[in-house]
Amino acid sequence: MADLSIQYLGLKLKNPVIIGSSGMTGTVAGVQQAAACGAGAVVLKSIFEEQILHEMDSYLNETEKENGNSFNKGYQSVLKEREYDYEEAYSYLTDHAKDLTLQKYLTFVSEAKKAVDIPIIASINCTTAYDWHYFARRIEEAGADALELNVYVLPSNTMKNSAENEKIYFDILTAVLQQVSIPVALKMGYYFSGLATSAIELSKTGVAGLVLFNRPFHPDIDINKLEIHSKYLLSDPSEYSHVLRWIALLSGRVECPLIATTGIHTAETAIKQLLAGATAVEVVSAIYKQGYSVITDIIEGVEKWMDAKGYASIDDFRGKMNQQSIKNPAEFERVQFMRLYSEIV
Repeated sequence: MADLSIQYLGLKLKNPVIIGSSGMTGTVAGVQQAAACGAGAVVLKSIFEEQILHEMDSYLNETEKENGNSFNKGYQSVLKEREYDYEEAYSYLTDHAKDLTLQKYLTFVSEAKKAVDIPIIASINCTTAYDWHYFARRIEEAGADALELNVYVLPSNTMKNSAENEKIYFDILTAVLQQVSIPVALKMGYYFSGLATSAIELSKTGVAGLVLFNRPFHPDIDINKLEIHSKYLLSDPSEYSHVLRWIALLSGRVECPLIATTGIHTAETAIKQLLAGATAVEVVSAIYKQGYSVITDIIEGVEKWMDAKGYASIDDFRGKMNQQSIKNPAEFERVQFMRLYSEIV
């Protein structure tokens, strides 16, 4: 019988199948279902930067109304423009709003931790170096085994260059790592001017893992209603190959574990990512499409394949097919237009 256990974030997981942050991990019941189906760990549904700012703004607005004033400029405007007679008064309002916002999430973290016997990874979804060290510390106190920072920076601001955009990742990590003792993973995007070098430098910060990649919002246009809406909310099984390339290219070069996510719907895909060098995989869309039982299917499929190949542990084959281990490393790098063209025409 193959041993599927792994070490990730300083934690021992019984297998490399982690349930990623989503609505499926947004309740204690959902976490319990994931654990019952054999998941190695669960990343809880994220607390969002926008959610926190909105709730803080709402609290500030209500406070203004109680004092006979109407104020609705948004939290960032409040922070920059609002003048209070006493600095302590404003600090009290913002600090109290933080507590009101975070308490629900902290309670959820605590209850989820008590409900299952697998590692619980809390998640913060953010795009700026806003006061995340404060929230990270509180989440640690709530009992989370680890923390995943989901940082998504779309470099669409024409007033910022690539270095300024990429610096946000380092700023957030620096702020959080200084405040917590639990291991921290970074779930990052792929919008980097130099993705490979940035990933290597990020891995040197003390972060305990890099999760490749967070899945960006895909906008679409309704030509009848003339409205913007989202499309392709769930990943397609074919999307794994983009992640596979970067796992294979970075495996053996970064100084922390790599976790693959997006497009992982079957045991076969999970095995491919492990062969490329991933320590584990995060699954989300497959659960939405097939239910929690897909977790069991993937785990059993990996185990069956390992037994057939004679592998006793994940370490026996992890990275066996990364760029450094194959005969033609260029297969992962080159986009071979002529070869592809000749095959389809």
